[in-house]
Amino acid sequence: MSLKFFLTYCVALALSMWCTMAFAQMRAKTYYVNARTGNDDNPGTIARPLRSLEKISSLQLKAGECVLFKGGQVFEGTLYLHNINGSVKNPIIITSYGRGKSILNARDSAGIILEKCTGITLRNLGLTGSGRKAGNTRNGLTVKHSNHIAADDLNISGFQKSGLLIYSSQYINAKNVFAHDNGSAGITVEAPYQTRESTHITISNCRAENNPGDPTNLTNHSGNGIVAGDCRNVLIDHCTATNNGWDMPRIGNGPVGIWAYEADSVMIQYCLSYQNKTSKGGADGGGFDFDGGVTNSIIQYCMSYGNQGSGYCIFQYWGADPWYNNIIRFNISENDGTVSDSQAGIYVWNVAESSKDFHDCDVYGNIIYNDKVSAFCWSKTSDSHGMRFYNNIFVGRDSLMRGRDKVGEAQYHDNDWWSINKGFYIDGFTNINSWAKQSGKEQRNGKMVGLNINPQFKKPGAARVTSAMQLKYFTNYQLPANSPLRSKPVYNGKYGVKNIKFD
Repeated sequence: MSLKFFLTYCVALALSMWCTMAFAQMRAKTYYVNARTGNDDNPGTIARPLRSLEKISSLQLKAGECVLFKGGQVFEGTLYLHNINGSVKNPIIITSYGRGKSILNARDSAGIILEKCTGITLRNLGLTGSGRKAGNTRNGLTVKHSNHIAADDLNISGFQKSGLLIYSSQYINAKNVFAHDNGSAGITVEAPYQTRESTHITISNCRAENNPGDPTNLTNHSGNGIVAGDCRNVLIDHCTATNNGWDMPRIGNGPVGIWAYEADSVMIQYCLSYQNKTSKGGADGGGFDFDGGVTNSIIQYCMSYGNQGSGYCIFQYWGADPWYNNIIRFNISENDGTVSDSQAGIYVWNVAESSKDFHDCDVYGNIIYNDKVSAFCWSKTSDSHGMRFYNNIFVGRDSLMRGRDKVGEAQYHDNDWWSINKGFYIDGFTNINSWAKQSGKEQRNGKMVGLNINPQFKKPGAARVTSAMQLKYFTNYQLPANSPLRSKPVYNGKYGVKNIKFD
């Protein structure tokens, strides 16, 4: 075969393949849906649209096809797609057209259910239910046993369970989802317990607000903002959680703004969790939490303030898989933990049988500021191993630390400790040198490395940010130019608080 002939053959083959793909895309159908002028006997063109969610649920949609709901209209019922498969490169797209979002009004049922589906994109839609206490009993959007699903620019409210539930699914991308006024949670990732079947999940630029609690759940927590459980490889990025959990109908373990449990390789970053709550007399209600069975995970560059529970929770409950190798770094907590049992900005709690199930965590480069209660709390039962706290600034009202690690093994070094009312106060010690000598903390090779310096922050205790997108402008915790802390490890270097840079 001559080179000329070979090149001609390759060009012809490429053109043939391109034409085949282009023809396939041209054949991909678009279905228009109009609640006012449509009819389910129509072909679904823009001139002769379909009318109902029931009709769309009955279609065997194919890769590249589109379903367009008329913007500004309300469509009654549930969109249920089962075994519908697009592709990664050519997904099925379901969205609004014209002006405004289309609203899918589920009333007492679910808004959208995707079960055993692949390659579907949901965009620019509103899902509404009749209310968590007004008859609804379902989730807003359920993605179940599915993969390569995208949910973008959705407004989900009025469902008793979660606004968005991702269950035993893979490669799910949720962004710009506003999940509010639901019951159990704004956004939930789940799978069968201790399976970690939900994998490769991205939740970005989402907001979970005013999800107060599930009135039918009397045995476990509800009212979470964003919760990721039984999962692996999850990214929660630039998300906001606020005013969740205030109507959990029980006293016991409670909700948290953004958190994970029974999970591996979770990254929570550049997020804001503020003014979250729990039931009267209930536990938790915090900002962020790595709970039972979390491994190889990181919380970084986050802001927590005004939560009833602690800003950053390090928890292990009885019966959970081992908890280990986690990092909490370059975050801020302001006036958290003032209502529930921690009474502190950061809280370590463990009821596992031994430290073998709860070990190895690095907490560094954080600012924990609390002019209401303490900076730090250990629960009385916290038997742990390999807990390391360094290069943090801890500021509390009176006592800087409540409780202590049960085995006394936790390491502290190069932290700055400042009591607003007493200068320094831990375990009855009002002098950091005496405390360090007695406890063996804040020492390296027999030399004192802890600090007791007033950080003199620019504007502490006055956070007003309401969106994760505003964090890049947040400067309340800058140190004065002449602060002696600027020359210390707590500020400088790889692990110092100067690395708190909200992107």
